[in-house]
Amino acid sequence: MARYYDVHPRNPQRRTIGQVVGLLREDGLIVYPTDSGFALGCRVDAREAVERIKTLRKLDDRHHFTLVCRDFAQLGQFVEVSNPVFRAVKAATPGPFTFILPASQEVPRRLAHPKKRTVGVRIPDNTVVRDLLDELGEPLLSSTLLLPGETEPPTEGWEVADRLGNAVDAVLDSGDQGKEPTTVVDLSGDEPEIVRQGAGEERVWRW
Repeated sequence: MARYYDVHPRNPQRRTIGQVVGLLREDGLIVYPTDSGFALGCRVDAREAVERIKTLRKLDDRHHFTLVCRDFAQLGQFVEVSNPVFRAVKAATPGPFTFILPASQEVPRRLAHPKKRTVGVRIPDNTVVRDLLDELGEPLLSSTLLLPGETEPPTEGWEVADRLGNAVDAVLDSGDQGKEPTTVVDLSGDEPEIVRQGAGEERVWRW
């Protein structure tokens, strides 16, 4: 069974964060809370864990993985950002938005969209995630915890741990999670495109 950790949503226990980061550094796969529900996460270079995500969610090579970053400085290492894009992203972060942007050379080719060479990035407004990223020192490669054949993600950590069993290495639970996914905005083209309107507030995206 996956290790189950009950963490405080506003003041996560440092020892627990350290234990989970230890699993990540061993190329483990975790379930963790964000500001828009639970997500699956691993290190960018953890090839086996990435394949476990694909298997668990039955994803193909066209799936946009998301790099969950601590701040804009970290995000900027993995995507190409023009001045207009910088302003648009800066105004909406941290928060429940995922941005699709051209991947930089720091992103392994196998993780970017095969045709567009793009990747999803986001900076969540969640204390547990921030503490994980601070301790880890690098982004988490993530995918929403939405299981095949289901239209809504699980919202309680104990349920996640019970259902996934050995499919993941750890589950962090900081209380009930919402069901609404992030708003996804494609900023890789000539004009911004809202791919999915989700938890983020509705706004007009323009250069």
